[in-house]
Amino acid sequence: MVWKLMTATAAAFAVRAVPVWANEPPAPNFVAGTAETMCLKPAPIDPSWIIAGNPVARFAEHSRGRDDAAVTAVWDCTAGEFRWHFGWDETVVILKGSVHVTAADGTERTLGAGDVAYFAGGTTAVWRIDDYVRKIAFCRKPFPKPLALAYRLRNLIRSGVLSGLAA
Repeated sequence: MVWKLMTATAAAFAVRAVPVWANEPPAPNFVAGTAETMCLKPAPIDPSWIIAGNPVARFAEHSRGRDDAAVTAVWDCTAGEFRWHFGWDETVVILKGSVHVTAADGTERTLGAGDVAYFAGGTTAVWRIDDYVRKIAFCRKPFPKPLALAYRLRNLIRSGVLSGLAA
């Protein structure tokens, strides 16, 4: 079991390290624009997630990390109530409107323009939008735990924190 997990982790790391193919244009180093001018496309909410109303969601990708482990996007939605399952870690900044969020533990919070919130990947929250909400979403794909530990260890070694421990 441990060997399977280690092999899967190594394979995931190797896939992320694969270079961009020669015929693909390189990802830009700098991307800028306004959320207001981005062309949002339909992003229907899974019907089984909808609790009330008929929420209509739209989405536009602003930028993507070269390793495909991070995405920045603009998302908006009309009135409705639904469960949202966060597959990735997500930090949101509300640009317009508001949303009432109820976390799995029952914690409730209303987010309005200027508010920032974080949702851990793998969690679920109920979103109730009375009128409209527009947000910027910063999404990051979480690493598998063994790979995340290896990555942190590598960073500690590079920073010199562990340099005095080897002997």
